[in-house]
Amino acid sequence: MDELLIAPCGMICALCIAYQGRLIDINKQGFHRKYCEGCIPRGEGCLHMGDTCDKLKNKLVRFCYECGDFPCKRLRSLDKRYRTKYRMSMIDNLRFIDENGIDAFLEKENAEWACPDCGATICCHNGLCLKCGLDKLLSNRKYRWGEE
Repeated sequence: MDELLIAPCGMICALCIAYQGRLIDINKQGFHRKYCEGCIPRGEGCLHMGDTCDKLKNKLVRFCYECGDFPCKRLRSLDKRYRTKYRMSMIDNLRFIDENGIDAFLEKENAEWACPDCGATICCHNGLCLKCGLDKLLSNRKYRWGEE
């Protein structure tokens, strides 16, 4: 992971199925997913928050925690969904970055999301390493975090 794969909202783009799927081209395996290169690399701002936040839309802040309204209602709603379904908190991510810096955050997240078998990055949307767990996703396209 690198800093450019941390979205302004605190999403770690490197954990996203749309980012990881692009890297290994899962559509060649019969999936039909849109790919994404990450919020910052694609140059369109934050996918989750940019359409409703003028500060992000106009690139006045790099991260949402730099805003006086942090965490706003939209971010709290998004965070609740990700905490509940995907085992990550964008708000916690942003608070950690604010308090400890981006390098410490990247080090922590690289360790936390590393596949124990191959070291690749686990996908937050399903809990799988797409390098060594793609077969589970192929057999159950709605697979999520240990569900069979």
